[in-house]
Amino acid sequence: MSAMRILVVDDEPDVEALITQKFRRQVRKGEMDFCFASDGQQALDVLDGDAEIDMVLSDINMPNMDGLTLLDRLSDLHVDLKTVIVSAYGDMTNIRTAMNRGAFDFITKPIEFEDLEKTIAKTLLHLNQFRGLKTEKAQAERAHTTLSRYFSPSVVETLLQDPDCLSPGGERRIATFLFTDLQNFTPLVESSNSDVIVDLLNAYLDGVTGVVFAHGGTVMKIVGDSVHAIFGAPADHPDHAAQAVACALAIDEFATRFRAEMKTKGIDLGATRIGVNSGAAVIGNFGGANFFDYTAYGDVVNIAARLEQANKIVGSRICVGQNTVDLMPGFKGRVIGNLLLKGKSASLRCYEPLTGDEKAAAGYDKAFALLEAGDAKAKQAFAALVGRDEEDPLAMFHLGRLLSGKAGTEIEMSDS
Repeated sequence: MSAMRILVVDDEPDVEALITQKFRRQVRKGEMDFCFASDGQQALDVLDGDAEIDMVLSDINMPNMDGLTLLDRLSDLHVDLKTVIVSAYGDMTNIRTAMNRGAFDFITKPIEFEDLEKTIAKTLLHLNQFRGLKTEKAQAERAHTTLSRYFSPSVVETLLQDPDCLSPGGERRIATFLFTDLQNFTPLVESSNSDVIVDLLNAYLDGVTGVVFAHGGTVMKIVGDSVHAIFGAPADHPDHAAQAVACALAIDEFATRFRAEMKTKGIDLGATRIGVNSGAAVIGNFGGANFFDYTAYGDVVNIAARLEQANKIVGSRICVGQNTVDLMPGFKGRVIGNLLLKGKSASLRCYEPLTGDEKAAAGYDKAFALLEAGDAKAKQAFAALVGRDEEDPLAMFHLGRLLSGKAGTEIEMSDS
């Protein structure tokens, strides 16, 4: 521990010798180190050249600048310093004035060195406590900033109140997982200036992660242009499925606007595909003692990633698994089909969520019901939907399957 630096400000010629003599033991042991000034202005000059000074002992009545004026200047320029006034003018007016101007304590002359030693010890103890609290606050602010890069504001507050949530290890719990991917981004990277790509990707990821945080989600990873998010962990939330689906719709809205904005700048950006799935996974902080990786492991996570990829085949932008829909009373959307994902023996019923105002939803539901029943009229029904809206890729996908001789609602991901 380094010596505590104390500046003594007094115009009496014998003060330096007295202080040096009385505190010689502490100086020899490296506990204290004194420097001296004869007035307030000289004290400010010393402080300007020595950032290591911890406290000030100052007289009041001095030439050039008195001790009370010095107190005013110190409160503006050196807020961390603690100042003790040592003066023969110990009347209540001077004491109150000194304390109101920021003095930590007041000692009257002639100096009783036992009292001065106790006052210095008390002042330095308070200073160390103050600095400790300041360090803790700075660490907390850094932790808040770091956590805010991964978690929504509400989750950050939960974690700061219960840091054990992020202790190394994991637990099996039910949550909802969201994966995004930006279509045809790699070819764009290969054909564009690096500065353009950096600015574009940063703006895009700022937007997507901002939407995730706004819906109470946690960013597990950013891999290239892809965002992997989790809802319902580390902080519990009973509506994690609804949060994730609302987030997916909001990301889709943002990405559509962003894509249009990029088009005005001559950049042909692909659509954002999103997969959402719910279920039990092992969730926690992995990576050992030296690396922070809050993530999740389990088949449910892999399926969320596969559903994102399934959009590429069926033509949708958002694909939500049945497990998520089961957790959402009043879910609004239309059935994509029963998707047989790679490596799976059983298909998973999947949906495209809607905001509730899509005009074609009712007509699509009727066409899909015919398809599911094996009714030959399904082809005509989907053809009618495409005739009314050529920009409905999901209806076009089913019509294409029917025209190629495929039937039913079970869709292998190798289907085209």
